[in-house]
Amino acid sequence: MNSKVIGVLFSLGLILGPSIVFAETDPPEISLDGLELMEKDRRGEIYASPDVEWSIYDQILLDPATVAFRKNWQRDQNRYHSLKVKASDMERIKSDMADLFNEVFVAELTAAGDYTLASESAENVMRIKPRIVDLDVYAPDTRSVGITQTYTESAGRMTLKLELYDAVTGDLLATASDRQEAPRRGYYQWTNSVSNRADARRMLQRWAKDLHQRLDEARSDSD
Repeated sequence: MNSKVIGVLFSLGLILGPSIVFAETDPPEISLDGLELMEKDRRGEIYASPDVEWSIYDQILLDPATVAFRKNWQRDQNRYHSLKVKASDMERIKSDMADLFNEVFVAELTAAGDYTLASESAENVMRIKPRIVDLDVYAPDTRSVGITQTYTESAGRMTLKLELYDAVTGDLLATASDRQEAPRRGYYQWTNSVSNRADARRMLQRWAKDLHQRLDEARSDSD
């Protein structure tokens, strides 16, 4: 597989500043799905099936994003902050993040008209299954009564995992994982739901733009 095809997803690990360091254990050369390890860095890794004909895919079937918080996130929030995070707060944040992901990725992938959204499987359709995991919002808006201001240097961090399939055959084409932290400002700033959403949107936009660009390059290279 040439460098441009490899770059389809590996580029997801090259953005957004500070990274979250991986564990010491190296990823296996062959995944459990039989995909080959193409690239890796401290933020993530790419597995792909060799000899994918990327140029045939001009429609995208985008699954709804699933969202999961970092382990013990609610417990830790409620230990160190006065405003308690309830289960309903977590469900609202996850729903908002999933909706924002869909909004950003649909807008970016269809902006230039080179991709259209598919509603069902077809031979030229690539299915993308996104997952956001390890979501860590440093100062969540719990919408509690009272005036409370929280100051942070960064909005938080999250990991994006993508699985790309041939929509007809169900063959897994590639997987990608990327861990990122929102850029650190170098100073503390009041954090609220508006600033959290703005930072999340910027992270998602960079991921979406980069994916779009690399998919275009891979399609062009495999014509």
